[in-house]
Amino acid sequence: MASIFIDGESGTTGLQIRARLENHPALTIRSIADADRKDPAAKRRLMEQVDAVVLCLPDAGALEVAAMAAEMGDAAPKLLDASTAHRTNPAWVYGFPELTEGHAAKIAAAKCVANPGCYPTGGIALLRPLVDAGIIPAGHPITVNAVSGYTGGGKAMIAEFDAGTAAPFFLYGLGLEHKHVPELQLYSGLSLRPIFVPSVGNFAQGMLVSIPLHLDALPGKPKPADLEAVLAARYAASGWVRVLPAEASARLEPEALNGGNMLELRVYGNARHNQAVLVARLDNLGKGASGAAVQNLGLMLGVDVAQALPLAA
Repeated sequence: MASIFIDGESGTTGLQIRARLENHPALTIRSIADADRKDPAAKRRLMEQVDAVVLCLPDAGALEVAAMAAEMGDAAPKLLDASTAHRTNPAWVYGFPELTEGHAAKIAAAKCVANPGCYPTGGIALLRPLVDAGIIPAGHPITVNAVSGYTGGGKAMIAEFDAGTAAPFFLYGLGLEHKHVPELQLYSGLSLRPIFVPSVGNFAQGMLVSIPLHLDALPGKPKPADLEAVLAARYAASGWVRVLPAEASARLEPEALNGGNMLELRVYGNARHNQAVLVARLDNLGKGASGAAVQNLGLMLGVDVAQALPLAA
């Protein structure tokens, strides 16, 4: 059996990873005693006994554990970091298996993998195939809008909504320095920094990411069907990303995939106006966090984790 240690298992992502894997027949989850959580020597002893460590920690804590693992050399376990600390570090493999052909194999062979952010998962999935295909130039101005359930904001935000003191909906990150932008730009293949406008709604989990496009401003003036065809070809063999036709009602709610690991992509378009909106829907705690982590652990440890990754609740 493979063994894992979830460092920070009391947080939202850690709890969900544990819930998904605690009954897995091929995995054992090891925990550290509460009294030893801040004892580096105790943590190192546990790290020496497991095959992989999942870092569900603030960035500073993740960096400390990564440094400890580096000191351990060949004795170090594999690391999967759910923080933002290593997502643009070239020494770490980005944990979005569907990024490009063959990327899942890179994750499987990696010693250190950075789990993606929830917002970038949707944005990158929409943009990267179109940039690779030359439909969207790398230097094209891109705006990414998104709305998430409040569980993505951490304990403080969850407490606000649970107490009824939070606004029912709000934009944030309006200083245009959101921590997810660097990975969104890098792995989408963009040379021009995108504008990212996130928001939070009064629902626990679920996410929509949308990208508006003026098709006349793109090379070759593609049609909405051209964009959909490129996305469909890229993800045709994926078990967790599916490209669906835009519903005639043109209304999409964010919670349909909650509890699962599916990522849905759609292209809404208006041929008369030559405009389109790319839309991704996912569970911010599923494919946007714990589901992605479980998917990556399966690749890193060579374990079938399909039973822990339902399509939706």
